[in-house]
Amino acid sequence: MSVVGFDLGNESCIVAVARQRGIDVVLNDESKRETPAIVCFGEKQRFIGTAGAATSTMNPKNAISQIKRLIGRKFSDPELQLDIHTFPFAVSEGPDGFPLIHARYLGELKAFTPTQVLAMVLSNLKSIAEKNLNAAVVDCCIGIPVYFTDLQRRAVIDAATISGLHPLRLLHETTATALAYGIYKTDLPENDQLNVAFIDVGHASMQVCIAGFKKGQLKILAHSYDRSLGGRDFDDVLFNYFAVKFKAEYKIDVYQNARACIRLRAACEKLKKMLSANPEAPLNIECLMDEKDVRGFIKREEFEQISVLILERVKRPLVNALQEAGLTVENIHSVEVVGSGSRVPAIIRILTDFFGKEPRRTMNASECVARGCALQCAILSPTFKVREFQVHESFPFTIALSWKGSSNDSQNEAADAQQSVVVFPKGNQIPSIKALTFYRSNTFSVDVTYADVNDPSIPTKISTYTIGPFKTSGGERAKLKVKVRLNLHGIVSIESATLLEEEEVDVPVVVENATGKEDAKMDTDEAISNDSAGTDANIQDAKSTAYDAGVENDKQESEEKPVKMDTDTKAGASKRKVKKTNVSVAEVVYGAISSTDLQKAVEKEFEMALQDRVMEETKDKKNAVEAYVYDMRNKVHDKYHDFVTASEREELIAKLQEVEDWLYEDGEDETKGVYIAKLEELKKQGDPIELRHKEWTERGPAFGQLVHCINSYREAALSKDPKFDHIDIAEKQKVVNECSEAESWLRDKQMQQDALPKYANPACLSADIKRKAETLDRFCRPIMTKPKPAPAKPQTPPQSEAEQQPPPQDDNEEGGADHEFEGNNHQASASAASEPMETEPTA
Repeated sequence: MSVVGFDLGNESCIVAVARQRGIDVVLNDESKRETPAIVCFGEKQRFIGTAGAATSTMNPKNAISQIKRLIGRKFSDPELQLDIHTFPFAVSEGPDGFPLIHARYLGELKAFTPTQVLAMVLSNLKSIAEKNLNAAVVDCCIGIPVYFTDLQRRAVIDAATISGLHPLRLLHETTATALAYGIYKTDLPENDQLNVAFIDVGHASMQVCIAGFKKGQLKILAHSYDRSLGGRDFDDVLFNYFAVKFKAEYKIDVYQNARACIRLRAACEKLKKMLSANPEAPLNIECLMDEKDVRGFIKREEFEQISVLILERVKRPLVNALQEAGLTVENIHSVEVVGSGSRVPAIIRILTDFFGKEPRRTMNASECVARGCALQCAILSPTFKVREFQVHESFPFTIALSWKGSSNDSQNEAADAQQSVVVFPKGNQIPSIKALTFYRSNTFSVDVTYADVNDPSIPTKISTYTIGPFKTSGGERAKLKVKVRLNLHGIVSIESATLLEEEEVDVPVVVENATGKEDAKMDTDEAISNDSAGTDANIQDAKSTAYDAGVENDKQESEEKPVKMDTDTKAGASKRKVKKTNVSVAEVVYGAISSTDLQKAVEKEFEMALQDRVMEETKDKKNAVEAYVYDMRNKVHDKYHDFVTASEREELIAKLQEVEDWLYEDGEDETKGVYIAKLEELKKQGDPIELRHKEWTERGPAFGQLVHCINSYREAALSKDPKFDHIDIAEKQKVVNECSEAESWLRDKQMQQDALPKYANPACLSADIKRKAETLDRFCRPIMTKPKPAPAKPQTPPQSEAEQQPPPQDDNEEGGADHEFEGNNHQASASAASEPMETEPTA
């Protein structure tokens, strides 16, 4: 089973795999550790990853990037609207209120959901891992930002399903970083907690995590984030600065040209990296727009001044994380900085001033998330044995359940009011299960919502669950136990609902010695006490209870009367039991893809992957034809010059030129089968020439091998060496005769071949010569390697009479005389009677 971790970055992705010796980052087809998160749609196929990045400059409107900013978000999301203005590709609102990405693919304008595009990126990462491991990849662990909502987490799961992956866990990126940091630490304290702050400044967001470490475990104490503070924001500042500057100096408006925007953004990103190590840096772009070369220059101080609004936002997540963890700066042992955007010197200064200590870079800033995900996958996988290390993850949101109160109690005016209870508070451990008890007489609905969320980009409602239908006896309110699960992925769902009904059953009882022991046991649960019978709903595992306002206990307590029984007779007793019945639960997740649409997306991805594979194979065959034309044209004038006649050479060169012209004209866009046919057509003329050259180069060594074989066996057969003395002379003569026959055959073939020119077809193939040598070897080897017969074992000397004498016996048993044990009154064994044994008289 493969163990793989994926870091789905906003700009680039990294794949890490677990091996027996540790965690390795996988190289892609271009031998790079990072793979761009780009999907570029072409006229005939998709270009994903590095290939997509290479074609994005020439085809910007069909190059889809920054998919993490789109997935699982409403089109009306204010942050999404800001992002859309910077995208070179078209994004519109779909019928469900979520974004649709438009691109020209296979000659048509098509719309894709962000989930579909993310699945394409995952498919590419999966193929990279499979090529490296030479095995199928299914189980994996995927890193996600801590701020991903329930819907975004479900979208990542759906994308993984479309790509053929099965995530064992969606792991928060900062948690993955903490795991990669702590699992290798051997000096962690056993009792005192070591608090470490992890700051991840990525391409588009900033995440802060405070983790407490002890020996063999880590506990996430707090999460904080800013969804729109990352390296790309500094790129945007530089982009806008130079766009305004170039408009004034060169009279060009890059905002009006998508390709110019992409090139300027790429140059600004390089400039930002240069400013991280240098106090000043230049910017030069050739033919940016309207065939104009542009030049710029900026100092680090000026760059920090125009970025001051971004830098002011860095402290807010730090303060929130400390407050949530209930810690002060003095309680933080060390600060670890990761992420591609963390290299900006101004950010490091802010962190140093805030924590009072220099941030450390003990981990690879770009690869730590992928390594942590691979470690988590190894921990969850049964095929790997990993050092014992527990990860106590915390949930970054507060989840509540809301419902309408029971309307059976007419005395309660607030019975129909909407009620809610927090089931998973912020910081709740992942995974977790809570149980709630409801009292209902018919079908009812429960909403799963976010509580205490002031962020307008996060929708309040997550999902709605309809519980029922179910029947109750006499129309009375029944007791239902509802289980709510927060799973490993951080997704909330109602797992099950169970109807609990009390009923009286006759239980046969056998009383022995007046002790009243039961003769039969029931499988059903005992009736739950009536102390909680009047509550409308209560939550058990959270140790808190939610009640419908004003609902009173409408069931009277009942007492079972003792049953009088004789001491030696059977009697029947009435006992209250609880009957459990599973109740159906219907789920509606707002914004989630339906199972039907998911299956259609899987089929669509398969079709597009097949189209990509066909086009890649077609390209390979076309390249093979082109390579054969150039290679053969050079060789017939050089390497194969002596092996082809002048007429054959002219004919072949003419054919090669004809195919070359066809390739760049009518054959520019043909199918795979046509290219295969063209290559076979060329090889009909070229293969005989290649065969002559190949036979000429291989024939000499083959002749030499056969000659060596003949001489070796013949010398051994005629040798006077004692090691061959055990072989019969007739057998040796057979070997000599066989060697002579092979030598005669070889001499004839050499004469035939020497009479032919190099451009003639060979009279003797090297394969025939090798076959002759193998035949000779099979005949002679068993004879000449026949083992010597084993030497005769020396005979053991006969035993003396004293050694053959049996142990002495009593006088009354011997009979007191020397005689053979034949015809006497003593009974002897068959062996003793047949082999008479003489004994010496005792003294």
